[in-house]
Amino acid sequence: MSGDVAGDGGLQELPKFSQEKQQMLERVREKGLALEGASDKLRADRDVVLAAVRQDGRALAYASDELKADKEVVLAAIRGDGRALEHASNNLRADKEVVLEAVRRSGHTLEYASDNLRTDKRFVLEAVRQNGTALEYASDNLRA
Repeated sequence: MSGDVAGDGGLQELPKFSQEKQQMLERVREKGLALEGASDKLRADRDVVLAAVRQDGRALAYASDELKADKEVVLAAIRGDGRALEHASNNLRADKEVVLEAVRRSGHTLEYASDNLRTDKRFVLEAVRQNGTALEYASDNLRA
C-alpha cells in the first residue's frame, strides 16, 4: 500500500511540474530574461532555456551549467545576442564555430574567446571587421 502512496505522489508531481514548465515557457517566450526567476529545475530544462535564449540571448546567463555547455543552446543565444558568449562554457568559448558566430555579431565578444582563438588571425580579423575596437582583445602578438 505504501508503494501506491509513493506512486500517487509521483504522479501528482509530474502534472505540477508540467504546469510550471508551461507557465515558464509562456513567460520566457515574451521575455527571455524571465528565466532569472525560474527554479533550478526549469533553468536546467532544455525546452525552457531554448525558448528563453531565442527570445533574448542574454538569458543564457541564467541557464544551468549543463546547458551553457550545450552547443545548440549557446548558438541560439549567440544568434540573439553575440555577447551571450560570455556565459558559455569554457569548451564552447574555444569552439571555432561558436566563437566565429559570436564575433560576427559582436566583435567585442572576442574578449570571451579562449586564449587560443584570440591568437588566431582569422578570428581577430573577423572581430575587428565587425568592430575595430575589438583589436584590444587580440593576443599581444597580433596587436604588435
